[in-house]
Amino acid sequence: MLMLMTGPSPAVGWDRPSLSPTLSGIERTSLYLLAGDYRRALEACEQGIQHRPSAETYLHLTYVYQAIDAYLEQLSRDESWMAVEQLYLNLAYRHTEDLVDPPGGLARMAKEMIQTSVRQQADVSAAMAVRLNKAVSDRLWQEQTQWRNAHPTTWWQAFPDAWMR
Repeated sequence: MLMLMTGPSPAVGWDRPSLSPTLSGIERTSLYLLAGDYRRALEACEQGIQHRPSAETYLHLTYVYQAIDAYLEQLSRDESWMAVEQLYLNLAYRHTEDLVDPPGGLARMAKEMIQTSVRQQADVSAAMAVRLNKAVSDRLWQEQTQWRNAHPTTWWQAFPDAWMR
């Protein structure tokens, strides 16, 4: 997993949450994004939806899917195929039995498979958020668009500052 954490530095100006056990769901997910642990980031968002379904929680999930997509694009541009393979393994490994029966895949194929899946899932979760609360969805889309414009090469490493308040 150490290789997943290499790459561009975290988004400038982002305050890292403490490691206390009282982290909110979005703080925990932000920490996973910063670490490059996209599987746990997805799982944390899914838990948030299970505990408190809302437009916000669905858009947090959408954001993580889109963050994976953007991270893959950056790795592809940099031709960091080993990091793509490590991302694939991060997403594929769930339990210790995966160590003896590992998921396989070539890095470039893995990139295409992951991107297709996360793009489809992002569309689904975004549509669910709009159905729950269009006004909130529109506001969160504006906030993340501003965040992406302010941090074009690292936005996927953290949620927008406005979401952390």
